[in-house]
Amino acid sequence: MADEQQVSAHFHANLGLYWLVSGAVFFTVSIVGIPLLLLWFPLGLWAVRRYIANMSAELTEQKLIVRKGLLTRTENTIPLDKITDMALIQGPLMRLFGIHKLTVETAGQSGHGALINLVGVVDVQAFRERVLYQKSLLNQRKENVSQPPALDALLVENLQQINATLLRIEQALTPKNRQ
Repeated sequence: MADEQQVSAHFHANLGLYWLVSGAVFFTVSIVGIPLLLLWFPLGLWAVRRYIANMSAELTEQKLIVRKGLLTRTENTIPLDKITDMALIQGPLMRLFGIHKLTVETAGQSGHGALINLVGVVDVQAFRERVLYQKSLLNQRKENVSQPPALDALLVENLQQINATLLRIEQALTPKNRQ
């Protein structure tokens, strides 16, 4: 069975502006970073654009694939049946820009926090619902496939009962030794 793409996430147009403002706020609050603001806007604008161009999130029938990175590009493939939580986070600055952070946690992940953080997905709630819906479909298919072994166990039990009954009948029909 081919693992066909179901949904591809798109990112807000103002995500780059959100990251630029976040960086500017950080540099301003740190006071030492105020002189770096002159470098931040031209270099940050270039870096943010490149980073967003390298971001993607694709939902297939069985997994979620997330690609991102500027210098070091990473691709995380998460089997849907391993996802334990998908949280939506929105801080004050994110509310101002109308964006959310979607965090994905999985069973068996090492370390603290989320395995995946996706910031700025357009219609993030619909994307999250689609991932969770696809996960539930996958779980239902696995449950349906796993039912035949339970049926096999029931058949074996019935055959054992039939065999025991036949043995009792055979013993009842067998003539007893006379002494």
